[in-house]
Amino acid sequence: MKAVWNQVVIAESEDTVVVEGNHYFPESALKFEHFAPSTHTTVCGRKGVANYYNVIVNGQTNANAAWYYAEPRSAAAEIKGRVAFWRGVTVSS
Repeated sequence: MKAVWNQVVIAESEDTVVVEGNHYFPESALKFEHFAPSTHTTVCGRKGVANYYNVIVNGQTNANAAWYYAEPRSAAAEIKGRVAFWRGVTVSS
């Protein structure tokens, strides 16, 4: 699977976990030069507190376009150490 934004591959892995229709990539699959921590958080009743990254490609920032659960609840343990995408990031094989 590849995650692409602004015509640049920002993550790539054959080891994704699909939860609620979202592919969660291992952190090691991210091209970290395209990510900056965000202070934004949200709460999911099943998964816990989500933290976000801003995605930065070719001088453009896609705010909070990647999210992860640093300490997911036990019901979502399979996504610990994994990152998912939205806000125009295309995920495909």
